[in-house]
Amino acid sequence: MNSPHHIITPSPHHPYAIGIDVGGTNIKAVAVSVDGELLLEWRQPTAESEAGWAGRVREAITRIEGRTGRAPGYVGLAAPGLAAPDGRSIAWMRGRMESLQGLDWTTFLASSRVVPVLNDAQAALLGETWRGAAAGSRNAVMLTLGTGVGGAAIVDGRLLRGHIGRAGHLGHISLDPDGPPDITNAPGSLEDAIGECTLAARTGGRFGSTADLVAAARTGDAEARRVWERSVKALAAGIASLINVLDPEVVILGGGIVNAGAALFEPLGEWIARFEWRPTGSAVRLVTASLGDMAGAWGAAANALHVPD
Repeated sequence: MNSPHHIITPSPHHPYAIGIDVGGTNIKAVAVSVDGELLLEWRQPTAESEAGWAGRVREAITRIEGRTGRAPGYVGLAAPGLAAPDGRSIAWMRGRMESLQGLDWTTFLASSRVVPVLNDAQAALLGETWRGAAAGSRNAVMLTLGTGVGGAAIVDGRLLRGHIGRAGHLGHISLDPDGPPDITNAPGSLEDAIGECTLAARTGGRFGSTADLVAAARTGDAEARRVWERSVKALAAGIASLINVLDPEVVILGGGIVNAGAALFEPLGEWIARFEWRPTGSAVRLVTASLGDMAGAWGAAANALHVPD
């Protein structure tokens, strides 16, 4: 939609937060109360020109202010790339939207309060643990399964960001040291084992989407079934490895590949049951992300609400 969808008018006596997720295709925003009640949603295409998309972010805030009748108390932003150590900009981003790099959003938006910036996958996990499928969890891992494999982790209530912001690139763990290097040079990575970026190569050019691969496997195509089963087994091995390292209470799966439904979750559950270390007898919960592509905006708002003045 190209205008805010109005849901609830915020109380004039209480501040609210705006969370914005800047993607290569769309700019998405939510306005939420401090206790997580949804007030407004906003979505519009990202401007084609680099000179235009940043202005779209400012426009989104202005439109939401117009609908609520007042300025937000907090604004947070999520975007691709690695956030700067001070959390005010994206420090590293290659490819489309390179002008993200170094743009100080607090200055750009002329905000009296810091506008914190977060990697979009990390923001999605914050959203899901605040008001999504893993609400209230203090130890959680999220994997987004699509063209690539994104991810993020929260341990003991703290989002892992790492020394230079790389923490959470879980798709780039290595499952096969003799495998080909992925885009980060990790050999035999989880991303290359199940991401759609390598599906054509894994199927000899027969399939370009997981949906088509799964459909063929369901109709009895033996080669399609072999490729799919190998992919799911690799995902289970990756999840079991992350469980051993991070000890989450819940693993959240999002992205287009989860639309495979039972064809994914039934064999995945069986493989995880074989691979997972369960010293106390309790299994890690496996859930589907519930906030969809608005999760990053929710997480950006949550991040803004928790950044000290």
